[in-house]
Amino acid sequence: MQRIVPLIVLLALVQQGRADEPMQLRDLAYGSHPRQVLDFYQAKADKPTPVVFYIHGGGWRGGDKRTNPQAFLAKGISVVAINYRYVQNGVAEKVEPPVKAPLEDAARALQFVRSKAAEWNLDKKRIGATGGSAGACSSLWLAFHDDMADPKSDDPIARESTRLYCAAVNGAQVSLDPKELRQWMPNYGYGAHAFGLPNFQALIDRRAEVLPWIKEYSPIEHVSQDDPPIALFYRGEVPVVGASPKDPTHSGIMGVKLEERLNAANVDVVLVHPDRSHPMYKNSTEYLIDRLLK
Repeated sequence: MQRIVPLIVLLALVQQGRADEPMQLRDLAYGSHPRQVLDFYQAKADKPTPVVFYIHGGGWRGGDKRTNPQAFLAKGISVVAINYRYVQNGVAEKVEPPVKAPLEDAARALQFVRSKAAEWNLDKKRIGATGGSAGACSSLWLAFHDDMADPKSDDPIARESTRLYCAAVNGAQVSLDPKELRQWMPNYGYGAHAFGLPNFQALIDRRAEVLPWIKEYSPIEHVSQDDPPIALFYRGEVPVVGASPKDPTHSGIMGVKLEERLNAANVDVVLVHPDRSHPMYKNSTEYLIDRLLK
């Protein structure tokens, strides 16, 4: 006689099977704006997993969170990839300066992920940020900035920490200060849009006026002894401070100057560029896997 399994038992078995599979969530909202969404790729593990927190590049004016998480998932590391408001969204919303929109979105997304640690089986202490270009700049800003958690907030997400365990970035901008950038590279010309200005000359002319914003949103300005380990990866030309590289926006000259600041603060730093390799780390992926699993 054929046994009939009650529907409620079948549903329970299906749910159990799904629970055993790693979770993948797409376009999960962490805020109310259409671009405040993230993708979550859960690594299969019996204990809470470390997390790679991916912030895409695109000058804070374009780009998308699409990424391939497989290298990390294979090592038991979960991945979060975020979208965020562009600077033009900040302009439309009268956010001052406009760069506050993408950077503070990154901080909020990080807090949101930490608030999901128990539900998603995450180790909320072991979160390493990564990204290229503007995403790299955002990652470094999070890494160096004092904790933006508000322990007295009525919002439980806002009470979560914004500090990182480590960061490994590619082609990072480390400063938004036109004065020091032109000292490092006379042909530098990127970043005016971060402050809602039309061009780099306007940023130079109005530097004194926007200096508080420059100090707040330049990662290098927040370096201190309590910062997490950092890895900086650059391609292109051999960095020579004072030269005019073909691609100043992503030049390793910025890595050289940030390394100086981090060394002075006794912060663990790895710098890789065309004239300097590393015996363990060829790229940011190798660095993150090693650091997050230590």
